[in-house]
Amino acid sequence: MARMGSSRHLKALVAPAFWPILRKEYKWTVKPSPGPHSIERCIPLLILVRDVLKYAKTGREARRLIAEGNFKIDGRIRRNYKYPVGVMDTVEIPKTGETYRVVPVPTKVLGLVKITPEEARVKPCRIENKTTVKNGHIQLNLHDGRNVLIKVSDPKNPVEDAYDTLGTVLVSLEDNKILDYVPLEKGVLAIVIGGRNVGRVGKIVDIIPGALKRRMYIVTLQDKHGNLFQTSLEYVFPIGRDKPIVTLPEGAW
Repeated sequence: MARMGSSRHLKALVAPAFWPILRKEYKWTVKPSPGPHSIERCIPLLILVRDVLKYAKTGREARRLIAEGNFKIDGRIRRNYKYPVGVMDTVEIPKTGETYRVVPVPTKVLGLVKITPEEARVKPCRIENKTTVKNGHIQLNLHDGRNVLIKVSDPKNPVEDAYDTLGTVLVSLEDNKILDYVPLEKGVLAIVIGGRNVGRVGKIVDIIPGALKRRMYIVTLQDKHGNLFQTSLEYVFPIGRDKPIVTLPEGAW
């Protein structure tokens, strides 16, 4: 993909390959606003409404529907047609009662799976890093830009901090509280969010060190048919222990 720089505009030919747009018919496309997801791992809300959900035939129609407040992302109405929608985000259409989750899918990279309104209230988020803040409390910085504060009673012995980087926390979108935690370790279920195995689901069989950076470790997974495959630790997103904590595409696991 060509360099996109800091321009406010984006040519269709250099847009991420998985965006379902007509690259040779139109010169320009929507460039996502800076937000919780990088341009390589998101779909602008306008393209989601027009080209994925098929609620509009043109960009102008999609912009009007979005500006009217017809779409919620993670429980909040978004009126910016450039808003970046990425992995594990929930998409709600109040007028039709439809609710979806954005999940990694093979070849298409990102796709939508229907979920219940109850499930739309929670969201799995991967812990990207941790920082120590005022009074020794621990702040979890998650993959979608949100932060969760873990309050500790003794900064010298933070027993409340049971969370490790690249593990997954199930967060309530209503109050930002942690409901469950899935560590990144052998035996847990994980979905691949990037690379050539994107969208594949399997149990972690082994984590092989070998690079200077932990995120570059090689992870071996086993799918439901017993087939082994490997990917970089950077692309591994834990989603459950014995079963997924969220709905996946049919046949994924």
